[in-house]
Amino acid sequence: MGSRFDEMRIFSGNGNIPLAQAICERVGVPLGDTTIVKFANENIFIKLNESVREKDVFVVQSLSTPNLSDRILELLILLDACKRASAGRITAVIPYYAYGRTDKKDQPRVPITARLLADMIQAAGAHQVLTIDLHAGQIQGFFSIPMDELTAVPLLVRYWADKGWDDLIVVAPDVGFAKRGRNFAEAIGAPLAIVEKRRIQQLGRRDGPLTSTEALNLIGDVTGKRCLIVDDEIATGGSILEVARLLEREGARELYACCVHGVFVGGAAQRLQQCGLREVVVTDTLPLSPEQHWPGLTVLSVSTLLGEVIQRIHSGISVDAIFTHRKHPALG
Repeated sequence: MGSRFDEMRIFSGNGNIPLAQAICERVGVPLGDTTIVKFANENIFIKLNESVREKDVFVVQSLSTPNLSDRILELLILLDACKRASAGRITAVIPYYAYGRTDKKDQPRVPITARLLADMIQAAGAHQVLTIDLHAGQIQGFFSIPMDELTAVPLLVRYWADKGWDDLIVVAPDVGFAKRGRNFAEAIGAPLAIVEKRRIQQLGRRDGPLTSTEALNLIGDVTGKRCLIVDDEIATGGSILEVARLLEREGARELYACCVHGVFVGGAAQRLQQCGLREVVVTDTLPLSPEQHWPGLTVLSVSTLLGEVIQRIHSGISVDAIFTHRKHPALG
C-alpha cells in the first residue's frame, strides 16, 4: 500500500535528540532542520528551516526533565509551526508522556493534567499521536484523534529471556502492577511475586505533597532466587529501594530491575547504585546524562520500534502486525 503523501519529514525538539537521530537513521531520512532559541525573557522561538507543505510530518519529543515545561512548550510550538506551514499530516511522537500519574481526580480540587496536556496537543495541530507505554492506559481516551500506544516490554522480555536463567522470579513492586507483572513473568516463563506496599502522603504543604513509600509484605517465595523487579518507570528510585530491602530480608540471592522509562530524578541513579542491584535495564525513551550512567545500567533502544512504526504509518500499513509477530525485528 502506498502513502498518500509523497515525502516524510521528521523534526525534533530538545527532549531526546539522540533518539530522534537514531529513528532517522532507521527510516533513512535526515533529521529536519529547525532553529530553537530560548530568549533571555524565557520565550521560546522555533522556526522550520525547510518546507513541509503537504508533507507527512513526524514531530519527536520526549517530555523529559530537566526543563519539562520547556519540553512541553517546544512540542506545542513545533506542532503549531507545522500546522501553519501547511503540513499534510502531523504526528506527535511522544516516547514518554509526562503527567501520566495525574490521570484522574483522586482528591478534591485537583486537575486532571494528563487530559489538559492531551487537549493542548490536539489544539496545537497534531492529527495523531504515537507514544510508548503510558503509565495509565485510560490516557488514550483523552484524545479525540488517533492515538497509538506502543509497548517496549517485548524488548525487555527478550533481553531477560536470552539469559536463560532457570531460577529467575519476576517481582511486581505493588499490587497495582500485578497484572502487567504477571504478563511479563509469563512471557519469560518465570514465576511471579508481588510486593504489597502503602504510599504515605502528607498533604497541606505549601511546596506540594510529600509522598513516601513503605513496603509491607511479600506474596511469594524468593529465597535463594534471582529477583527481577519490573515496573513501567523509575523516577526517584524510592520504591525500588524499599522493594530491594524487602527482598534481601526475604532471602533473595541476586537483585535486578528493569523498566521502560528511566526518569531518574532526585538522585535516583546514585540511589539505585547503592541498593544492591546487580543490573538495571531501561530503554532510551528518555535521555540520560553522563551522571545518570553507571556500569550496572543497560539501555535498550526503542529507535527500531519507532522507526518501523513511523514507516508503517507513512505507508498506510497496519501497526498491529509488529506485535502479533513476536519475533519481529522491531521488538529486539
